[in-house]
Amino acid sequence: MSNPGQEMIGWAREDIARNIALDIPDGSIVNLGIGIPELVAACIPKDREVIFHTENGLLGMGPPPHKGKEDPDLINAGKRYVTTIPGASYFHHADSFAMIRGGHIDICVLGAMQVSQTGDLANWSMGSADATPAVGGAMDLVAGVETIFVATTHCTRDGQPKLVRACTFPLTGVGVVRRIYTDLAVIDVTARSLEVVRLAPGIDFDYVQQRTEAELTMVENPGVEKTA
Repeated sequence: MSNPGQEMIGWAREDIARNIALDIPDGSIVNLGIGIPELVAACIPKDREVIFHTENGLLGMGPPPHKGKEDPDLINAGKRYVTTIPGASYFHHADSFAMIRGGHIDICVLGAMQVSQTGDLANWSMGSADATPAVGGAMDLVAGVETIFVATTHCTRDGQPKLVRACTFPLTGVGVVRRIYTDLAVIDVTARSLEVVRLAPGIDFDYVQQRTEAELTMVENPGVEKTA
């Protein structure tokens, strides 16, 4: 959340993706949404096996290809070029959604326009009458995947909080978000509150709360990433 020419505050997009990657258990099958979530595939530790799924029909998605090595037949749901890992498989779009609806995906990482203090997610429309329809796989993913991580900036470009008491945009799912990763903090959605479990370098709890509409609490010993 920095302006051009000013020192950056908090984590960069790649740092958010790295935080998520480190929290994904070995052997997980993971679906990645569009935007920051797409960066997670390149951040998985070398000693950990994670199999990535994309709902347009690929299991075994690899990291983005090197420049000049793109294959126009290999794209993810966000129409970005991807690679495959050994043993990857391709299948019909309907079969892909059967995997999602059947509960065969362990974790899904999605972007967000708003997340409420009870874990409601709004990430497909801002609700305006002239908005372009953008209903996609997210509704199926939040209904069929047990663990939903959100990757997002803490505030909008004009400084409005994305973590709110109640979503004002059309909902993608009710009470579905497990953990939120922003440029300022990592926050768990619990039955009691939104709990800060990790803070970005140079960021304290009060700074995060001032930029959050929802009420936050802090775990007893939150992780604080040290600056280099």
